Amino acid sequence: MDYSKMFRLDGKVALLVGGASGIGEASAQALAANGAHVVVADLNSEGAEQVVGTITAQGGSAESRVLDLTDAAAVKDTVTDIARRHGHLDIAVSSPSINVRKPLLDYTQDEFERVVRVNMGGTFNLLQSAGRLMSDQGGGSVMAFSSVRSQVVEPGQSIYAATKAGTLQMLRGLASELGSRNVRVNAIGPGVIDTPLTAQIRKDQTWYDAYAQKSVFGRWGKPEELAGAVVFLASDAASYITGIILYVDGGWTAADGRFTPPL
Repeated sequence: MDYSKMFRLDGKVALLVGGASGIGEASAQALAANGAHVVVADLNSEGAEQVVGTITAQGGSAESRVLDLTDAAAVKDTVTDIARRHGHLDIAVSSPSINVRKPLLDYTQDEFERVVRVNMGGTFNLLQSAGRLMSDQGGGSVMAFSSVRSQVVEPGQSIYAATKAGTLQMLRGLASELGSRNVRVNAIGPGVIDTPLTAQIRKDQTWYDAYAQKSVFGRWGKPEELAGAVVFLASDAASYITGIILYVDGGWTAADGRFTPPL
């Protein structure tokens, strides 16, 4: 083992779905900085192209794709085409999620179906297409973003939390099924991160401060602080790691919040 290269991704091809902004954007840049050729896929074509421009300006290798993660046929075609043109697909990351913050009893059927369709259905599409291809080629790393909400919940987050728990179990199930084919499947569990998904919370200072205090650092996380987890799970440094959730939550799930009186 050359430990100086264990995190390098030279020669690998990565598909980052949701790479036009937030955690996906930071992850795409980090994968490219460590040597991977990154396909930045997103519904926001202009945003994806801007991320590719940033990567290439820094000497990295990337291309953009317009992709709707909820379109199973489009996901399959994208995965197949990437492998055909580059000869392989080594890394696949699903990052998009949506949330409707409201009590479960107030949810409409449309809202429920929309959150489930994106968060679980979209992730399922990528897991299935990338998993099949990587199984056939004899290896690869698949990951998706779950959340601390896969374990803990609060009022107004029931459906979102359910999708994140479901995502985690899908990943674990696939990990158990594809281990014999040298395909690793893992989840990443962010805490509260400053991204477009959390824009609604950031507008209210009381909410913002309350969430900051859930971290033992007393602050929100930044998208780039998730990127290291993506690079790690994509690399040979994680060659014996599959079926886990790696929390990047500032200690959220470690501390129960009872810090008064202080020590």
